[in-house]
Amino acid sequence: MNAVVLAGGPADAVAALDPSAANKAFVPVAGMPLVERVLVALRAVPRVERIVVVAPPRTHGSPPLGLADEARADGPRMIDSLRSGMADFASSAPLLIVASDLPVLTTAAIDEVFDDLERRDLDVAYTCLARRYHDERYPQIPHTWARMREGQFCGGGVSAIKPRALDRLGEFLDALGAARKAPLRLAAVFGWDVVLRFAFGRLSIADAQARASKIMRVPVGAIRCTHPEIAVNVDRPGDVALAEALLTR
Repeated sequence: MNAVVLAGGPADAVAALDPSAANKAFVPVAGMPLVERVLVALRAVPRVERIVVVAPPRTHGSPPLGLADEARADGPRMIDSLRSGMADFASSAPLLIVASDLPVLTTAAIDEVFDDLERRDLDVAYTCLARRYHDERYPQIPHTWARMREGQFCGGGVSAIKPRALDRLGEFLDALGAARKAPLRLAAVFGWDVVLRFAFGRLSIADAQARASKIMRVPVGAIRCTHPEIAVNVDRPGDVALAEALLTR
């Protein structure tokens, strides 16, 4: 499978820690830029073939991107960066989509995603992690948890998308963005039954998959990971010190 690493976007509070960094993907953590750490993990997986990095044009050709096969320009929105990274790939073959801010991403975590994808024919797949796996390894790392029928889960930084599903994914993300923090709009997207079951922690992952598949009109599925490294990311300046402590340990 080919992979697209998303390292685009403007400088944020994390990038402010290093004035020379184009954005947080290029901020060093324990001596190595975040995006380079992700590329190292991907290159160690034999099933990963071609790697495309989507990043600001001024970073193309820089040492942190040296392990990528190609660098492409990022866009003003995530969906624009996805279009850039996924262009020219076969429409029916899934692409691994990987965030660039996963400092402790492991080959074992990536292999687990591959194993799941080989068992199912999904147009859109997203990773999630049960809290018990996270708390066993990284209880000091904060997360936002969603309460599902099966337990508490957070999202992972790896997904998979077939290019033919990108337009429908974009429509879905636009609808979610418009409905953010607006229960009535969320209900219009998902249906009151799903919104209420989620609010009371009674929505199952299977039901969420089924509704997302119905809305997007393509097979959508969750990959339930057991390797917590897939969900340890750097969102805030304080996360850099936490990541460095993990890497040092």
